[in-house]
Amino acid sequence: MKILVVDDEQLVRWFLERALKKEGFEVITTSNITEAFANLSSGDIDILFIDLRMPEGSGTDLLQKIRNITQKPKIVVCSAFITSELEQEFRDKGIYILKKPFKLEELKDILSKCLE
Repeated sequence: MKILVVDDEQLVRWFLERALKKEGFEVITTSNITEAFANLSSGDIDILFIDLRMPEGSGTDLLQKIRNITQKPKIVVCSAFITSELEQEFRDKGIYILKKPFKLEELKDILSKCLE
């Protein structure tokens, strides 16, 4: 399975890449929405981890573009800025949530849900 991590924080990208590779996933990381969309256009991404706030645009913009094209991949919003309204909206759309800061065990729980 292939996972794309989109986050402007280098430490978050590094941590997720390392943890996900240990779990046996192929991982691609990027810090911007343009590169993320290019990677998603290939159609071979199974799970997307995406931050909501990035310098050149929001993760919600990318989410809308993705869902206009395909229902693949499974999406995990990874952010410290999730309001209760956003959380409900994401859950209603089948989007998983991983609130920053998170623990390795929480990451594994989210992965389990994505793989069900």
